Amino acid sequence: MHTRITIEDLLNIDYSKVAGEISLFLKNFMDSVNSRGYVIGLSGGLDSTTLLKLAIEAVGSERVYAVIMPEDGVTPVEDVEDAVDIASKLSVNYSLFFINEVIEAYSKVAPFIDLSDRLPTGNLKARVRMSILYYYANKNNYLVLGTSDRTELLLGYFTKYGDGAADLLPLGCLYKTQVRRLAKHLKLPQRIVEKKSAPHLWKNHYAEEELGLSYSDIDLILYALMDLGLSIEEASIATGRPLDMVLRVLYMHRRSRHKRAPPPVPRLSIIGEAVREL
Repeated sequence: MHTRITIEDLLNIDYSKVAGEISLFLKNFMDSVNSRGYVIGLSGGLDSTTLLKLAIEAVGSERVYAVIMPEDGVTPVEDVEDAVDIASKLSVNYSLFFINEVIEAYSKVAPFIDLSDRLPTGNLKARVRMSILYYYANKNNYLVLGTSDRTELLLGYFTKYGDGAADLLPLGCLYKTQVRRLAKHLKLPQRIVEKKSAPHLWKNHYAEEELGLSYSDIDLILYALMDLGLSIEEASIATGRPLDMVLRVLYMHRRSRHKRAPPPVPRLSIIGEAVREL
């Protein structure tokens, strides 16, 4: 019989140490590849704001650049205002522009693109944003910061080659609920700390609604399965969550394996072992 675990078992970590270690990681990584700084897509949401703060603490505001890329008619006005406000308060240089014309241009040149197709169009938006970040990074010898947290990575809740594409993922070691606690520790504005996770790839697009589960439930189940190594049945008992909920989380993790792995390459029998590995 496994001891009952709660979300507090997951959240009860030293956030001062967490912030220090992530900041040191950011500084050391940048120095190791001789980069001039970091560029980040700033949405005004929890993850990107938290990472912006950590990056500034690591390398200084003069070596971090924020790109705010809302979509008119989709991105809430308050998110744009929050992004601009936090960038200004943290003394970070930033660019603000709407991506509507870029997305519309795709439909004009490619006849098969139908912007009413919600999912592929939403993923296109994420990839457009990432291509812009990489343009800036290439031009200025910067690195692209990915804002995905561990929950999103384990669930595959990101766009492949969109927000999932980055040079490093500093929040990939923290579950969503832990990032929220870290944001509170960093004394970010309360409205940011409490803001619902929302990709906003289409209007009224909220993460927990799309996933069909709360992040507190998801994180607790992932913690039981991934960190504690419990079986499906043990995880259900220990977390007090229904077996079908545990299975649902595990299914999301397993079906998204391809998003966490490099593209497969065929292994040719006529090529020697020394040449096979890329």
